[in-house]
Amino acid sequence: MFPEIFQDQLFDSIDYNAQTFEKVEYFNCEFVRCHFSNAHLGQVDFVECTFKECNFTLTSMQGTGLKKCQFTNCKLMGLDFSVCNDFLFTVHFVECQLDYSSFFAKKMKKTFFDGCSLKEVDFTEADLSAAIFRNSNLYGAMFDRTILEKADFRSSVNYTIDLDANHVKKTKFTLLDSAGLLHKYPIELF
Repeated sequence: MFPEIFQDQLFDSIDYNAQTFEKVEYFNCEFVRCHFSNAHLGQVDFVECTFKECNFTLTSMQGTGLKKCQFTNCKLMGLDFSVCNDFLFTVHFVECQLDYSSFFAKKMKKTFFDGCSLKEVDFTEADLSAAIFRNSNLYGAMFDRTILEKADFRSSVNYTIDLDANHVKKTKFTLLDSAGLLHKYPIELF
């Protein structure tokens, strides 16, 4: 069965809540104020799509293709991005809520997080080389065996990163927030 294909279309204020999608491909489409909560997107490929003010809370992403997709002001809480299709997986997030989501073992080089809430997000074993965390809150985010080479945390807050358990070559931090890097050592910072 061939997939249904949509190209260069706008989808505005559509409620996909709890729906299961058949094989569908979206190319250069824009989704505005759409609700994907509890939907099953396993047979969907999104290529160069933008999502604005959409709600993806607890959406099933098993096998979903996200290729050069941008999310702006979206609610993506509790999503397991680790089960998305790895082929050309590229995402960028601006002012999004990603709390309690997982990017376990995802290759996410040069991913951009701008003004995002990333509370308790799991980045274990992810490749975040050259990723930018701009003005984002990383309270409780988990970094373990994570590749953070050339990643930029300079304007983000509340991160705790074990320098011995992660690859941090040329990673950018501010001196002001260095307490989150030295948390495991029995020292006092003033």
